[in-house]
Amino acid sequence: MLHLRNCLLPLLRAASPLPFPVHPHECRLLSTSPSPSPAPFSLEDYLVASCGLAPAQAREVSKKAFHELSRVYKRPLEELSYCRLISASNPDAILDLLSGAGLSRADIAAAVSADPLLLRASVKNIAPRLVALRDRVGLSTPQIAGFLLVGSLALRKVDVVPKLEFFISFYGSFEQVLVAAKKCKGLLTASLERVIKPNIALFRQWGVGEIARLCLEKPWVLTFNRERVKEVLLLAEELGVPTTSRMFRHAVAAVADISKEKVAAKLEFFKRTLCCSESEVLIAVSKMPKILGLSDENIVRKIEFLINEAAMEPQYIVERPVLLSYSLEKRLVPRHYVMKVLQEKGLLNRNMRFSSLAVIGEETFKSKFIDCHMDSVPGLADAYAAVRAARKTNKCFMEAMQANAMML
Repeated sequence: MLHLRNCLLPLLRAASPLPFPVHPHECRLLSTSPSPSPAPFSLEDYLVASCGLAPAQAREVSKKAFHELSRVYKRPLEELSYCRLISASNPDAILDLLSGAGLSRADIAAAVSADPLLLRASVKNIAPRLVALRDRVGLSTPQIAGFLLVGSLALRKVDVVPKLEFFISFYGSFEQVLVAAKKCKGLLTASLERVIKPNIALFRQWGVGEIARLCLEKPWVLTFNRERVKEVLLLAEELGVPTTSRMFRHAVAAVADISKEKVAAKLEFFKRTLCCSESEVLIAVSKMPKILGLSDENIVRKIEFLINEAAMEPQYIVERPVLLSYSLEKRLVPRHYVMKVLQEKGLLNRNMRFSSLAVIGEETFKSKFIDCHMDSVPGLADAYAAVRAARKTNKCFMEAMQANAMML
């Protein structure tokens, strides 16, 4: 039968005035070699060709995408064929949506690099949400582009528009929302009614002031479960900070990320290091709660400097805990250097306390102690900047200070 068919086909072609119809199964039948199968979809190649990413960047973004998929679904990569990244169809549709929203090629490349799983998002979900960002929330195209860099996960997973409207009102601006969302990825996916609003109500019930500022500094506290929020508030109160005090907000921020046991250990560490009583430590912490969040090494380096270089007594430091909150590299060491230079040149009273220079603002400090001495101490501003830029160990700071002092 096959031999007869092969003999008849040429005759039929010659007799027919029309082109001979060849069907796919006949092609396979007539072909002497198997037809090449289409190349499998490569996300890495797609990122280069369609999104404009450099090959090295595309490789990293592709790895990031599939690592995230395997992490979320807890399945081997070869089993993730349902993820809408097996062909260019879904990615093309997403790129069309983004382009239709006014985003430039560079904007789209940045968004996809930040969240490559955006390419597998549901088109029917993403399309109306993008429109609502513009028409309902009132975001401009640059704002939408900026939002996608930090909020595309929320855009993919939930109806993000009501959340954005709420947070813009809560924080005061869209830009502040971006700051908070960048710090806490779960902020825009948490339930407003079950989590966010009840937590804000609890903060108000406890008398926490400037809640928006607290939640801008530590936005993840809004996503805590209710019991965890209560623990944080109780712990802040146990530090001896009145709930009506402006410092209570800072106390809440200080203990939001640490357990009660770690707070107790930190208080004990201060007692040993500064040779003071528990009541004195609590007073110090109530004045400057943020020192609870500093590492032991950070605290020890600052105390050693203040005692050995600035000639302060431990008790003096305990009474002025704000000194421990300042950067050693950016503030304490450079300002102490300026003070010593001016004192050695007779331009500053030798009895002046270093704490007086440490606590004033940067612009005021430069105006009063650097700019006004530009003629009498040429190069002081450059030396100050050099010491601030050192950012190494105390020994390196001292060497930098000595080297700059010899130049002045």
